Amino acid sequence: MTNSCSSCGDNSTCPSAQQPGAACPSAQQAPARDEEQVLKNRLKQIKKKILVLSGKGGVGKSTVAANLALALEKTGRQVGLLDIDIHGPSIPKLLNLENRQLVSSEDGIEPMPLGGLKVMSIGFLLKDPDDALIWRGPMKHGVIKQFLTDVAWGELDFLIVDAPPGTGDEPLAVAQLLGDVDGAIIVTTPQDLAITDVRKSITFCHKLNMPVLGVIENMSGFVCPDCGARHDIFKSGGGETMAERLHVPFLGRIPIDPEIVRSSDSGVPHVHTHAEGASAQAFMQAVRPIIEML
Repeated sequence: MTNSCSSCGDNSTCPSAQQPGAACPSAQQAPARDEEQVLKNRLKQIKKKILVLSGKGGVGKSTVAANLALALEKTGRQVGLLDIDIHGPSIPKLLNLENRQLVSSEDGIEPMPLGGLKVMSIGFLLKDPDDALIWRGPMKHGVIKQFLTDVAWGELDFLIVDAPPGTGDEPLAVAQLLGDVDGAIIVTTPQDLAITDVRKSITFCHKLNMPVLGVIENMSGFVCPDCGARHDIFKSGGGETMAERLHVPFLGRIPIDPEIVRSSDSGVPHVHTHAEGASAQAFMQAVRPIIEML
């Protein structure tokens, strides 16, 4: 991956252009701007900030985050979607925004528009989607801060943050940078193996004094389109039981639906293309209590 240096403009010899994370000598000499004040001004324009978390990969968290953001946008709210999965950004693929070029304005980097939704992801900065970012914590913290400080989000009713699995650098960094997160949505699948790991995300929220807005149980049962019989492939009810035991709200179940897979692979938002289907309705029902709570 080759960076361009915004401070000196020299992409041939500047270490910032040759090595990700390297400091630009010109930037060191330039007057430092008050990043904290810029960040504070950005965040003042965002009414509600919500993290989408999961203690385990493979539960469909990014799919849930994207469709929740779109469901909120369908209610007439101004919504932003920030993908902070540095090593595996999937939001550009989910929303058919791959190979798009970011543009800058006087106010900063413009987020990628998708209808009324504003989207930002490290995936927009990769020349090749197969590029691997081998970054340690401080570099990840730096780019997440840049997403919040330099991106011209404008006025938003909601900023949905799609965090990578686990309780590591990225969710901790964004929670600290946002400061007053309004809450987290926890995504799980029904089986015990997932529940065991996902509980750690709720503990993570409690330790950071971050409200848990609720649990969504994804891949919860499959209804045969031919005979109508229901099959609980990954069991059912584990997410709801966990929510009850840990005294957090349960926001609903998203069934296993081949149309969600097709929509995700083609980059067509499921809540738009199958608005009347059971899965899309489940996403819409999940956002209603969030709006009421906040």
